Amino acid sequence: MAKSTNILLLETISPEADARLREQANIFIATAPDTGKEIAAKETIHAIITRGKGDVSAALIDLCPALKVIARCGVGLDNVDVSHATEKGVRVVNAPGSNADTVAEHTLGLMLSLQRHTFAAITAVKAGNWAFRNNFGGDEIRGKTLGILGYGNIGRRVEVLANAFGMEVLHLAHPQVQAKDDGATARDLGALLAEADILTIHLPLNTTTRQLLNATALYQTKPGALVINTARGEIIDERALLVGLESGRIGGYASDVLTTEPPAINSELIAHSNVLITPHAASLTARTYNHMCVLTVNNALDLLAGKEVDRRYVFNAVG
Repeated sequence: MAKSTNILLLETISPEADARLREQANIFIATAPDTGKEIAAKETIHAIITRGKGDVSAALIDLCPALKVIARCGVGLDNVDVSHATEKGVRVVNAPGSNADTVAEHTLGLMLSLQRHTFAAITAVKAGNWAFRNNFGGDEIRGKTLGILGYGNIGRRVEVLANAFGMEVLHLAHPQVQAKDDGATARDLGALLAEADILTIHLPLNTTTRQLLNATALYQTKPGALVINTARGEIIDERALLVGLESGRIGGYASDVLTTEPPAINSELIAHSNVLITPHAASLTARTYNHMCVLTVNNALDLLAGKEVDRRYVFNAVG
């Protein structure tokens, strides 16, 4: 590691990860707003560490000619210009797979709450309405067909949990998945939408997946289907979703993510009676948050020191 290594910390990280940085005698830590615009007034930066909001843009990367590492304490890289970093010879590290169990559990929690009307029941009892129990409005997920959009670490973990509940699981066919591994459970998008009683989204956000579930796709869903989204809000067209909810084509929507976060106070989507929204917290258990931060910080420090890092956590190849 260089005699003096300068790290720009765009956002807070877990106390253990922060302490790991600060225990290094040869490291200077600079902090900046999420945009990183004040970096020009700081010393030469060798590494940038962020979470989900600090924007590591091409402009910021260009302001840091000595930059060697960008570390994102999380799974997605929406807020990092990976292509520009790669062009500049900057390594990008994150923590793929580290939140799979946590997000999968949250997904099943949302699914159960939406299917069983749990939130409405709890709200009714708190309001003194014990008679809500007479509605018989909920249903089981047992025996339902679950369509998984995104068959990576999280999607596969959701499948394990769904199987335990007695669900039939289908997943979106992918050209890089061998047919022998897919079996009869793989479907193209149209077939998956038509067959699934419940859809759950676990795709990364990119040019291919942005608004993948648009008005046309939502109209292809099985009437009354439930939709769960713990991936990215922009994957679904929220205006088309609201139309589907109002018409009854979509039976309910439960999500941990929105196109705009935080949402407007008067959001029609959030106010809808068949919608459940949590505040982008699916992976934010104390244990998983700390694990993501510590893992990413350790990998960033190792790269700065010229050490080898597990290839699962290095997103790009440079040099």
